[in-house]
Amino acid sequence: MRVSRDYRGFRAAPATELRRCRHDSGVQRIADSFTWPFRARSRGTWAMGLVAVALLPLLFIPLLGYAILAVRAAQLDRTYGPPRWRWSARLLYDGAWMALLLAFTAAPFVVAYTPLATAIGPRFGDLVGGALAFMALLFVWGLLMLLFLPHAIARFAATGRRDDLLDVAAAVRGVRRDFATWNVVIAAIVTAWAVGLACAGLLCVGIVPGVFYAILVSAHATAALGGSGPRPPAR
Repeated sequence: MRVSRDYRGFRAAPATELRRCRHDSGVQRIADSFTWPFRARSRGTWAMGLVAVALLPLLFIPLLGYAILAVRAAQLDRTYGPPRWRWSARLLYDGAWMALLLAFTAAPFVVAYTPLATAIGPRFGDLVGGALAFMALLFVWGLLMLLFLPHAIARFAATGRRDDLLDVAAAVRGVRRDFATWNVVIAAIVTAWAVGLACAGLLCVGIVPGVFYAILVSAHATAALGGSGPRPPAR
């Protein structure tokens, strides 16, 4: 069995044990993601976030930019809490590239909707066929986003370079390289969105706080994937 040795050459813990400890530490960090949204130092963080979600058609670029800002802040200090909103060119730049990426990846599925709905329609009816086509395409698009987007966002937040956001191959390699951490990150993201949307119905708090909560949890969990390079300021 392989073992690791400290700098004095004494026998240390088995390498498998060290890997398990690192994995457990990563799981704990991601578990902290679910309380991170409540550690905001300023009430304005949540107030502006709720406004941005409520006015999503108008403020989707700043909201996406803030999501990148939150990942960057968590990479720098995972215990600090969500960063304050600071309107800047960096915020709009990050948000604009995120919006372009989402639009570009969604475009083939938008194009495929009408043919798929038309093919399903005669069997289930136009209304049901359209709904089934929409859900099927949304599911596949969501899976693809979960595959490469977390690693791409982690690198983009760390470096600020748009090439890191658009490098799908590097993101897939990141999944293969650290599959265990990616798997836990994805579980946290999916759970956060399920909890956020469930809060709208179960707790009657509305969908707006639930969506912003899910964004913050997802940002903190994504930061566990790391990233390298010069980091633009997070606050």
